[in-house]
Amino acid sequence: METRRDRWRELDALVSRAGRRAESLGPDGVRRLAALYRAVAADLALARRRFAGDPTVARLEALVARARPLVYDRAGRGGSVAEFATTGYWRRVRERPALLLISALLLFGPWVLAAVWAVRDPGAASGVVPSEYRSVTEPRERGTDLGLTTDRQAAFSSEIFTNNIRVTIVAFAGGIAAGIGTAALLVYQGVLFGAITGLAIWAGNGASFFELVTAHGVLELSCIVVASAAGLRMGWALVSPGHRRRGVALAAEARVAVEIVLGTAPWLVLAGLVEGFITPRGLGLGPVIVIGASLGAVYWALVLWRGRPARDDLDLDVAEPPSGTRHAATTAPVPSP
Repeated sequence: METRRDRWRELDALVSRAGRRAESLGPDGVRRLAALYRAVAADLALARRRFAGDPTVARLEALVARARPLVYDRAGRGGSVAEFATTGYWRRVRERPALLLISALLLFGPWVLAAVWAVRDPGAASGVVPSEYRSVTEPRERGTDLGLTTDRQAAFSSEIFTNNIRVTIVAFAGGIAAGIGTAALLVYQGVLFGAITGLAIWAGNGASFFELVTAHGVLELSCIVVASAAGLRMGWALVSPGHRRRGVALAAEARVAVEIVLGTAPWLVLAGLVEGFITPRGLGLGPVIVIGASLGAVYWALVLWRGRPARDDLDLDVAEPPSGTRHAATTAPVPSP
């Protein structure tokens, strides 16, 4: 076991020395890096089978993840954007399911509780709803619409869309405060959304309210959950950096988190287009539920399908590099005799 720990430490030191360029280690260093990577990857495969749940497994996973980009260097950069859009982004979203679940619970848990509270005590709940949303929650005769003109409906939708973009960005950035900022924002937004929902239902405006927000809302809320999970990644790196220094752990997770937010941005834009061109048409509750559910289903289906780890990541088969890559050890220059 001590021999294995020695090579873990040696690989960690080589990765730290290399930075982002394996070539900086020199020919011998690159070859040693590749050999150690194979050995540590094998140790990780064994540890996963025999010692699942042991902290050492998480440490080895982090070490292998840091070393792999150095060992398997891309032969070319062409198509990298397309690769990120088709697989890389989805793998980033899927690789931390626990944080996605926590993010969703922090948003939807308070939402449900606040909605119930607003229905039971609308007077108190109305105090937490900003004035720009109160026209939606004013009591009206059952069966009537929200009393909004076409222009006001567009303005209301724009307010929600702008708010959700702001929430997405701030929820991500809040992760820098050990995740506390992200968690607090999710809870606050859950209470706000829940209060608005509950008051609309209490006023007899529930169907009209859901007709106004569902078509784009499912996708927008999915984006908020994903961006918040990215923020929580940064926060967790500060709380539990593992064997790395907190600054190193934060830098590594921050890069991944930024990738997630950038990949999520086009989906927020798509939700905005739906909000601008489909929501105001007044299609009725049934069609907008179908549209909203379909957009959400497509997004999460891509997470499950395109987010599957690569086969070589699952099998830890490092003997043969993936297609389109070159092994750092085999491409290192041979020293002159």
